[in-house]
Amino acid sequence: MDAEELKRRYAAGERDFTGVSLANAKLIGANLAGINLWGANLNGANLARAKLWGANLCGANLVKANMTRTNLCGAKLSEANLRQARLNNAKLYGTNLSGACYDETTRFSRGFDPISNNMRKV
Repeated sequence: MDAEELKRRYAAGERDFTGVSLANAKLIGANLAGINLWGANLNGANLARAKLWGANLCGANLVKANMTRTNLCGAKLSEANLRQARLNNAKLYGTNLSGACYDETTRFSRGFDPISNNMRKV
């Protein structure tokens, strides 16, 4: 599946995209509120400024993903792989990051504390 197909199917009302492969997809500014991307491969995807509030990204591979200024309010990212991801200025209010992994190259907004959000460093 590519980014255009995902956006087309989402616009048609589909919300369950469990386990899809969208590596390196360009979803800049996409409105995907409430989407289910459980276990999806989003390695290297560009999700900058995307609207993903209430989305399910549990167990998703977000290695090297660009989520700068992405709205993730109320989203579920438990057990997601956020190594080398960029979350600068991302909206994370009410986001479940429990068990999500990150490394020293993962970029968060100033003042964000991954430990207090039950994330694990690898």
